[in-house]
Amino acid sequence: MTTKKVAVIAVGGNSLIKDKEHKAIPDQYVAAAETISHIIDMIEQGWDVVVSHGNGPQVGFILRRAELAIHELHPVPLDYCGADTQGAIGYMFQQAAYNEFLKRGMKKQAATIITQTLVDKNDTAFQNPSKPIGSFMEESDARRHKAEDGWAVVEDAGRGWRRVVPSPIPQRIIEADVINDLIQQSYMVISVGGGGIPVIEREDGSLAGVEAVIDKDFSSAVLANSIQADLFLISTAIEKVALNFNKPNQKWLDEITVAKAKQYLAEGHFAKGSMEPKIKAIISFLEKGGKEAIITTPENIGRALAGETGTRVVP
Repeated sequence: MTTKKVAVIAVGGNSLIKDKEHKAIPDQYVAAAETISHIIDMIEQGWDVVVSHGNGPQVGFILRRAELAIHELHPVPLDYCGADTQGAIGYMFQQAAYNEFLKRGMKKQAATIITQTLVDKNDTAFQNPSKPIGSFMEESDARRHKAEDGWAVVEDAGRGWRRVVPSPIPQRIIEADVINDLIQQSYMVISVGGGGIPVIEREDGSLAGVEAVIDKDFSSAVLANSIQADLFLISTAIEKVALNFNKPNQKWLDEITVAKAKQYLAEGHFAKGSMEPKIKAIISFLEKGGKEAIITTPENIGRALAGETGTRVVP
């Protein structure tokens, strides 16, 4: 039996929305199909892949629709927003994959798994909500939501008020065994959308959804460890990671060790909302037995695998 090469590829939710003019579903599909074609290049080279994805903008759209329709329809809890977007983005990726496999004459199929991610109900994030979601509000609306709905709200960088929710650390991917079974049967798997639907374990072991948002790179790393993936690849908007990003002394990184990654992290080289969680997720994956990780853009995945570009992180 040949040894499978398994990769977990985390695709950013913003990568489905190229710019402000291309937010509609057909535009998102075009972007999804482009990313999927690069991933299928990898599959042609003998990789089995699990694709995870972000969902920040898409959850924002659902919440905004719910706000506008509140006089007629019930609100949508955040865990259900996660499930909705996993289904919709999974459908996009699945159809794009089907069409690409067909075009290339490959006998292959993709399957989407609605994925739950276990978080600790005592995670300190629940006392300190920090992740902004949904649309901007006037201060008066924010205060009303706080009083009536129990929302945590903050003023966001002079742009208006927003709701903030907890962002707990993922502990376990509930459907990891299902995902692994499908990978072993050579399916392309789409899972852990938006970091997974956050769930907590009750006293009797049963699960319950919670109002929270999980970082998709952290969850993807947890999944990559649980299925013993050979590679953790983060597909994002930049070709390589840099030190002193956007400064005159900017320096691109080709390959770094975990020790170097930790050093650069401590020195503050990676921005909190963008590169920092990606580097932290990679460190976690490698420290728990992972072999290698890569950060690059979707169109550069092939070149990065060949060692021609991207940033590679090794133990």
